[in-house]
Amino acid sequence: MKIAVLGNGTVGNGVLDIIEQQMKPACKDIEIAYLLIREGKPKTKPIMCDDINTILQDTSVDLVVEVMGGIEPAHTYILKALRMKKHVVSANKAVIAKYMKEFQECADENNVCFLYEASCGGGIPWLHNLFQAKRIDDIHEISGIFNGTTNYILDHMTKEQKQFDVILRRAQELGYAEKDPSADIDGIDIQNKLKISASIAFDSDIVQDFPTFGIRTIHKNDIAYFTSLHKCVKLMAVAKKQDDRYGAAVEPLLYDADAMESSISENFNLACLNGTTIGDCKFYGQGAGKLPTANAVVQDIIDILYQLPKPEISLSKNLRHDTSLVKGVYIVRTNNKECRQILEDFYDREERFQGYSYIWTKCISAYQMHQFIKQIMDKDAGAFMARIHEVTK
Repeated sequence: MKIAVLGNGTVGNGVLDIIEQQMKPACKDIEIAYLLIREGKPKTKPIMCDDINTILQDTSVDLVVEVMGGIEPAHTYILKALRMKKHVVSANKAVIAKYMKEFQECADENNVCFLYEASCGGGIPWLHNLFQAKRIDDIHEISGIFNGTTNYILDHMTKEQKQFDVILRRAQELGYAEKDPSADIDGIDIQNKLKISASIAFDSDIVQDFPTFGIRTIHKNDIAYFTSLHKCVKLMAVAKKQDDRYGAAVEPLLYDADAMESSISENFNLACLNGTTIGDCKFYGQGAGKLPTANAVVQDIIDILYQLPKPEISLSKNLRHDTSLVKGVYIVRTNNKECRQILEDFYDREERFQGYSYIWTKCISAYQMHQFIKQIMDKDAGAFMARIHEVTK
């Protein structure tokens, strides 16, 4: 099988490394015919090409790997490749979260495959296991630590009792965080992964944005306060379904110190599902990185090469977004006394810790709490919040 790789970044080079090393027999039947690079960049390898049309018009290319990132031109290139009856494998969670249904319909119309295991969970076979579970079960809930950058930051803030900015800079030096880390620390990367995962889990095209709050404003004092409560903070994705309704949120959650989520260290991920007969299932592993993500890409290529049955996906259910399904008790750190008035109807109590004020709310929906935190941050831009995770009986 001849393939073309669109993108010469970290993941694209990881795909080249795995295939060219041919460590396993399955990779020997894959030939990289093209590597698409940006126009004007030097062509240091014979396979390098800067014209997408050269790839699309080459009938010997059976499959296109899209690892460019971003929305455009990735969206256009994927559609063109599918319409030219070429299979497509992608790791681009941003474009898939936005155009998943369009890509799937185009692939079906042209009798080719569109696979994207690497878009969620990196080297964890998360989507594969989600599809497996769905063959038997209805999936009621999915959740997880879906971003290695933020998990690394929170883990090391907890271990070293250092400020957010210090650990973020180190994560950038280690290559875990981008120069502009906004997509990670503000939860956008996790939101995209949750949209893809929830669409598969609930058989619905979930493209609507939902409450999302990251860790940009977390302070080492917050970590110390949560530790005094025997809690550990993690930036989590959560989606639930009941009947014809779903709810979702991305936000910091507080887990008991002995919970599995609390034990996830460094830049590792944890993906969880709950099904009717299987109950709770949790999958742990490298959620990002050059080779783990490239491994997932190559797994999809091999599945197509050997014509393994493709996952059955339906996005036909019209679920209603129910803002009341995700809820709980929140702790809000702010030293602005006016902010208590914003939470007046849901105010429970206030605790002082090392000179900082922590307001506890009554049970409130994530949707409403995220509306309140926007108002609070208008008055106190450094405020932070986290929801207490409640174990479902």
